[in-house]
Amino acid sequence: MNKKAALLAVLFVLAGALVFPQGENLTVKVAVIGPGDELYFWWGHIALVIEDSRTGRSYFYDYGIFDFRGDNFFYNFAMGRLWYSCGASSSRSNYDFFRKTNRGVKIFTLDLLPETRQKIKNFVDTNTLPENKNYFYHHFRDNCSTRIRDIIDLATDGQFKKQFENEESRFTLRQQVRRHTWFSPAADWFLNFLMGQVIDKKITVWEDMFLPSEVGKRIDDFYYNDINGELKKLVSSSETILIIEGRPLPLETPRGQWPFPLILGLVLSAIFGAFFFMQYKNIKAGRVLAGIGMSVCGLFFGLLGVMLYFLVFFSNHDYTYQNLNIIYCTPLLLVSFVFGLCYSFARKKEKLLKYGFLSRFVWLITLAGIILSMLLKVLPWFYHDNFAGQILMLPLALVFAFQPNGLKEFCDKYCVCAKRFFIKEN
Repeated sequence: MNKKAALLAVLFVLAGALVFPQGENLTVKVAVIGPGDELYFWWGHIALVIEDSRTGRSYFYDYGIFDFRGDNFFYNFAMGRLWYSCGASSSRSNYDFFRKTNRGVKIFTLDLLPETRQKIKNFVDTNTLPENKNYFYHHFRDNCSTRIRDIIDLATDGQFKKQFENEESRFTLRQQVRRHTWFSPAADWFLNFLMGQVIDKKITVWEDMFLPSEVGKRIDDFYYNDINGELKKLVSSSETILIIEGRPLPLETPRGQWPFPLILGLVLSAIFGAFFFMQYKNIKAGRVLAGIGMSVCGLFFGLLGVMLYFLVFFSNHDYTYQNLNIIYCTPLLLVSFVFGLCYSFARKKEKLLKYGFLSRFVWLITLAGIILSMLLKVLPWFYHDNFAGQILMLPLALVFAFQPNGLKEFCDKYCVCAKRFFIKEN
């Protein structure tokens, strides 16, 4: 009985092979998924979908899998060592998840010869093996989108890359990022403040495809020669199976970032300036509020400076390197947090002047750093699209450095010292 069952199974497989030549039973698709609620989903997602008519199953090959519960996940994330993996799961379960989380899905069916479809299936199945599934993720060079891009290049024998690797993009990496963060001004400012000038360089359309939407756009208009030399359109059909409702969509062109931080900087500097004016008019609450204002700003920008210095000098987040913001947003600002509190609650005039001098000096250094960073980026070697950071801190630094209370004493003391120094030197 067992021999008969085994013989029938072998005959069934052989019959299937005759009915379905290698790869004939496969359909290869690309699923481009729209943005989600979580920050790491703002740029969308992408996956390869392979349907097998012989088994009636559809598999969703996902190269963007990570687990917050993994070993040392947050430590590795902070250090820039992001381990992602790829895996295959049911397409239907994934579509159900995207439907529940209000994410759009567009499916592109690829026109590939059966042997190419089988080649792609073998390739992704090998990728998902336990010994191969993990990879070192990079936001721009190696992510879920670039992996699908590379598979498409494999399917077209290198023709996909050849067409786009030398075609100049309309945008820089920073501009591509900002097309997807525009709806949250605070997050938009924060993320871009941390990223350095390395993402402000010219890139190619091939590099653009770190974004899932860019892959979808490029494959939809792509023609290639198959292994028989026949010119054909890569995408035979496309279908939007889930439509986004009530979610901000990426912009076609990134907006200027500077208005929001400029307005915020001017408003805050006006408020803090009013506190100093109250102090000038001998209103006690003015001094307390002014000191607290210096303290809060020192704490915020000082912690931001600590994060910035850590990313630039101690992490593997290479897109934060070459960041001119480290010239003016430094950990030194943390001492202004202490000086500001001492200024608020100083009872004697000598201590008030002392802590006022010290805090003013810190903000003068910050002001000098802002001006220096503005001058440096005029040079092509130092260009950095960081005006939004400079324009937020500039009015604050001006107010804290040149607030009227104790300014005369400060100038008298340090100008006289400087004058004596230069006279002595001469």
